[in-house]
Amino acid sequence: MTDASAKQQPRYWAIIPAAGSGSRMLADRPKQYLRLAEKTVLEHTLDCFLGNPQITATYIAIANDDPFWPTLGLQGHDTLFEVNGGQERCHSVFNALLHLLPNADADDWVLVHDAARPCLRKDDIEYLIESLLDDPVGGLLAMPVKDTMKRAGTDGRVQGTVDRDQLWHALTPQMFRVGELFNAIKQALQENILITDEASAIEMAGRKPRLVEGSGDNIKITRPEDLALAEFYLQQQGRLV
Repeated sequence: MTDASAKQQPRYWAIIPAAGSGSRMLADRPKQYLRLAEKTVLEHTLDCFLGNPQITATYIAIANDDPFWPTLGLQGHDTLFEVNGGQERCHSVFNALLHLLPNADADDWVLVHDAARPCLRKDDIEYLIESLLDDPVGGLLAMPVKDTMKRAGTDGRVQGTVDRDQLWHALTPQMFRVGELFNAIKQALQENILITDEASAIEMAGRKPRLVEGSGDNIKITRPEDLALAEFYLQQQGRLV
């Protein structure tokens, strides 16, 4: 491969929106700063990307008044860049993209991953990249729904049973072209639509993201009992000593 052809290969970047408060954890700090064995949840999450040779750099969106982030001692990492987070996830991702755009090509890929998913397997990152390398749209890690799904009414009673055959749980990372994701989120914000994940923005732009089956242990920590489960999964993965 010549130097000229090598320059044409897209790079891979990561964005971690980490400005949320995690109120459902009923803790004295955001869930990403809770202890999970010897590290915080956020440190375990960042371990999936920092030092990964496939990832050029990682942008992390932090709340302006966050007193916990400086205590982790990660500010000096040469492939980790801090940006201001926003009120909602989409604002944080959009601001990170604003900072990323001057350093990336529009056709580069960006992987957006939840700060509270510390059990992501590096094999799943590699599988996602390989699966979407030549995809015209991009996509996301996901898991087919296994449980029976019920649709509820406003009274809390079952209104019907939903066919689960075509239903998937959306996970992260979600991987799209830098330029296209930026434009899609920008359009959603201009229309005052608060998207809950990046795939939703791409869908609004008329595109169909690809579902890439990931590992079931890629859980999102939202409740206190999730911490023990995450610790178990990290032990199973050999990431705890």
